[in-house]
Amino acid sequence: MPERREWHVSWGPYALLGIATLISLVTAEPVMRNGRPETLVALALLALVLQLCWTRIHRVVSERGAAGEIYYALRTVLAFALTYLNPFFAVYATLGYFDAGTWLRPRAVKVGLLATAIIMAGSQSGGMPFTSPLQWAAFGALFTLNSGLVLLFMRIEHEREENARAKAATIAELERANARLKQAHEENAGLQAQLLVRAREAGVGDERRRLAAEIHDTIAQSLTGIITQLQAAVESEDPAEGRRHVDRAADLARHGLGEARRSVQDLGPSALEHDELPVALRKVVEEWAAGSGVRAELAVVGEAVPLHGEIEATLLRIAQESLANAGRHAQPTRVGVTLSYMDEEVSVDVRDDGRGFDPGRVTGSSTSGFGLGGMRARAERVAGVFEVESEPGTGTAVSARVPLVRHA
Repeated sequence: MPERREWHVSWGPYALLGIATLISLVTAEPVMRNGRPETLVALALLALVLQLCWTRIHRVVSERGAAGEIYYALRTVLAFALTYLNPFFAVYATLGYFDAGTWLRPRAVKVGLLATAIIMAGSQSGGMPFTSPLQWAAFGALFTLNSGLVLLFMRIEHEREENARAKAATIAELERANARLKQAHEENAGLQAQLLVRAREAGVGDERRRLAAEIHDTIAQSLTGIITQLQAAVESEDPAEGRRHVDRAADLARHGLGEARRSVQDLGPSALEHDELPVALRKVVEEWAAGSGVRAELAVVGEAVPLHGEIEATLLRIAQESLANAGRHAQPTRVGVTLSYMDEEVSVDVRDDGRGFDPGRVTGSSTSGFGLGGMRARAERVAGVFEVESEPGTGTAVSARVPLVRHA
């Protein structure tokens, strides 16, 4: 399109001037009523000189400005004079329709087009001057027609330019939107990379905490039991009784080793491998009672249903830790464990009649770092709630409530 426009601006005037001159000379004798052919040729040469000068000038000046308006005005005057001498020079005058928007400022475009319409109407009505009312009537009608066409074409061109500007604005906005989307995509990619790093770090932290809690709930408790049994064996004067304590210590060692392996492999407690939660918890309570010498009982409330493995493991570990804490700190004579199945929750409660303590003075964990705080973290990990009620001299009640999520 730019190359075609450059050809139209640079060579179009020469072509139309040459065609109009040729036709006018051929038809000079029957058509010309004003002046002589020599005058026609002189004006045509003057138009050629004007065009040659403008070809050199317009390359270094702005298209719309004083120089362009002077050129357009001189050319229109020459076109009028040539058309006055010979109506066929209207071929040259049509230039005014094509480049008025190129050389004239917006406010002058309509004036230039109407001036061209006057020249065209005069040519189409038989040439000037008009010698009869009929010619004047024809001129008026043709001028109205040309002016209407001019205004129509101006409106069409205006709408075309508006559409072009709107499309350009839309394209520019789309490009800006694409740039914003690209930037957002790059930012999202960066955020995703950061999230992956943080998720990886959080996963590592969670795995460390899980292993630490598992070690505390399994190996540490087994080692504590082993130490207790070995001390009892040393202090026992009855060889048979001492042997039983040693065998008990060996059983605890094997059990602790198995639990350690399961913790590393991220498996559930071995007590749940073959039994459901009520049976596994009953065995845990009975083993703890036998090892500690404290009376302990389990009560199951509600209809037992198979639970998700993580839920069962959480409740079993909390019960184990609660029993271990009671044996280490409370010095109870009796412990009661209750497993309750409700409509939407399942809970485990461990109560003892030991010496109790002030929960407000406990920072949330035992000295090892995995006591009450560890049990609370286990419950919250499965969207549960952990509570402790205790006072010095009145015993302790530990409760964990978690959602009842059935086994898939």
